[in-house]
Amino acid sequence: MADRQQRDLFESERNFRLMVEGVADYALYMLDPSGTITSWNTGAQRIKGYAPEEILGRHFSRFYTEADRGNDKPTRALKIAKEQGRYEEDGWRVRKDGTFFWASVVIDPIYEEGELVGFAKITRDITERRNTQLRLEQIQKQLAESQKLDALGQLTGGVAHDFNNLLMVITGSIHTLKKGIGDDAKLQRAAAAIETATRRGAALTSQLLTFARRQNVNPQHIDVAERIEAVREVLATGVGGAVKLSFDTDRATWPITVDAAEFETALVNLVINARDAMPEGGTITIGAHNLAIRGEAGAGDYVAIGITDTGTGIAPDLLEKIFEPFFTTKPIGKGTGLGLSQVHGFAHQAGGTVKVESELGKGTTITVLLPREQTYPQIDRSEAVTEATRSGTVLLVEDNPDVASASIVLLEQLGYTVRRASDAEAALRDLEYDGIDLVFSDIVMPGKMDGLALARRLKEIRPNLPVLLATGYGGAAANVRGEFFILRKPYEIHQLSKAIAKLLQ
Repeated sequence: MADRQQRDLFESERNFRLMVEGVADYALYMLDPSGTITSWNTGAQRIKGYAPEEILGRHFSRFYTEADRGNDKPTRALKIAKEQGRYEEDGWRVRKDGTFFWASVVIDPIYEEGELVGFAKITRDITERRNTQLRLEQIQKQLAESQKLDALGQLTGGVAHDFNNLLMVITGSIHTLKKGIGDDAKLQRAAAAIETATRRGAALTSQLLTFARRQNVNPQHIDVAERIEAVREVLATGVGGAVKLSFDTDRATWPITVDAAEFETALVNLVINARDAMPEGGTITIGAHNLAIRGEAGAGDYVAIGITDTGTGIAPDLLEKIFEPFFTTKPIGKGTGLGLSQVHGFAHQAGGTVKVESELGKGTTITVLLPREQTYPQIDRSEAVTEATRSGTVLLVEDNPDVASASIVLLEQLGYTVRRASDAEAALRDLEYDGIDLVFSDIVMPGKMDGLALARRLKEIRPNLPVLLATGYGGAAANVRGEFFILRKPYEIHQLSKAIAKLLQ
């Protein structure tokens, strides 16, 4: 009977040993009380790379990184296992060939008749799982950042739209004031100051709307290398004498379709931002190259416009905030915090994106990726516009009475007779009678029909009647698709004159 029990015990131990030794997905091995390896299974050999004869009798600390060994982490792990009954952690471990893997580790103390005889150690390679988790966290982080920026965009877009209407009232009213103050030098200076402040406000709201991707844009096909060359002198003047400008532009860059003015504004904003990062001077390199992205999110053909400085760099904790409107690390009075937000909005509204690489003390590279224009159109660089015939009757369609008054002043100063309708339905009733030479309508209006719907209706029933649209809210113009000419609010008298001239031409 005793012999049978002994044989069963022996068979059970043998089966258990074979099972442990045959497990390939887990490193299962034993340590003596000091940490020396006393057994080694197939999984341990596969994961760590050591054959049994290479590792048995060696200390298990060789699996730890040099930093962990320097901190005596292996000894602490055995101590914790002994005192608390188990030790668990995830961390870096080292294979025989020196490569690293992310390991899930469990150490259990083994007692025999109350005396510690060693430790059982289980290690799993969870590098792939960790990488998947990190990618998921990165996607979640990007999604949260995108949602935050979208929410900020909705807020800033709404504020900028309302502010543009206020600026439109100021712009129109200042022309009336200037006519009435005559040659009074003091009042002329005051009027000029108001005009300057209005233009500054318009520039700020334009940047806000670009960030919000609600800027009404006039896209055109441009040659990146030529456009950079065209603003080279402006950029050189902006950076000053202590900063050197270097250009690394591929003349064979693909054509792109963007708003040329917004492109130049983004370029200037990036260069000025780079200059401010180099208070002691340095070099700014402006580059433009073709970039084909394959096999990842956002795959496609792009033109990469990069601005690299040799400045102070951006701290890692600030990288996520640099595109937020009004966020700035510059001293008070040295920046609005809208430069990079304009760049971000411009790139995304054009169908591209922005990437940032920075290292403290070494500098920053901001790369704007803009999608390639696939149709290879002929680029029209003609700027000639014939002066508009300053006569005839304009039907102004505007629901805001203050904005309407300001627009009427400008149109009358240009020599036009103005009739006003407060909404699209009233405008259609007015057009039943003859005598209207041009319709000038805001896009955003209350009622069943907005300005765009009105323009499309007029295109059906009065195809030869010129229609000019205006808006201070670019989101409203997103569906225009080049059908009608759009004038940005707030506009000045010369901009209105030029828009009418281009439309009539």
